[in-house]
Amino acid sequence: MGNVILAASSKSSGSSAYLLIGLVVLFGLLYFVTIRPQRRRQQAAQQTQRNVEPGARVRTTAGMYATVVAVEDQDVILEVAPGVDVRFMRRAIMEVVSDAEPETDYSEEVDDEPEDSAEDVPEDSAEDAPGRSPEARSKAEGDAATG
Repeated sequence: MGNVILAASSKSSGSSAYLLIGLVVLFGLLYFVTIRPQRRRQQAAQQTQRNVEPGARVRTTAGMYATVVAVEDQDVILEVAPGVDVRFMRRAIMEVVSDAEPETDYSEEVDDEPEDSAEDVPEDSAEDAPGRSPEARSKAEGDAATG
């Protein structure tokens, strides 16, 4: 009986070595595919946040575009509109935007005229429908109402 246990343990030691090697390879692949690029992005974002200067145009993590007015220890003061200053944490700056990007002008005129006018839509009346008498129409409406 002792020989059977020894034989069983010697067979599993080879497969456990392959399992251990497989786990190490899998972790290495995971590191190079996900963890390492994420660390590089974090370091680049921290570098951008440290080097922000007044006058720079930035985009926050919330998607708001603003101009840096002042830089304090952990905070920055951003001008989001002329005369409107807002205090943000320095970590809220996602990227510095180049001044070459055009600003969107939301003051375009809106056409108030509807696309379809009443003149284009034909009127549907009982007299125009051939073969439909007012009695037949009222019977159909009654049938539709009762289900």
